[in-house]
Amino acid sequence: QVQLVESGGGVHQAGGFLRLSCAASGRGFSSYVMGWFRQTPGQEREFVGGIIWGGGSIFYQDSRKGRFAITRDDAKNTAYLQMNNLKPEDTAVYLCAASDKVTMLANEYIYWGQGTQVTVSS
Repeated sequence: QVQLVESGGGVHQAGGFLRLSCAASGRGFSSYVMGWFRQTPGQEREFVGGIIWGGGSIFYQDSRKGRFAITRDDAKNTAYLQMNNLKPEDTAVYLCAASDKVTMLANEYIYWGQGTQVTVSS
């Protein structure tokens, strides 16, 4: 089974830069799509971006293009979410997840990490 562990959250100032990590392990993880989501209390879980691991293709929610970026390090089995020019509205719990589909829908992701809290101060 795929295991996912997020890290890199914390308190940051608006305008700053942050890179979150999602370390993957377990059998067959490279066959999955890895997605990043964020969620605030009482809100729907929001897709941020994803990577098709085997092919290296990246896809984003349109509103995130230009400020967020997804990269990977195959040697470390890790996907990254880079967030530039942080805004207070970026404050959320960020989660990584794995799906056997190329999808932006949270309910189509099979495996989930525990999440990491990002707080952006104005």
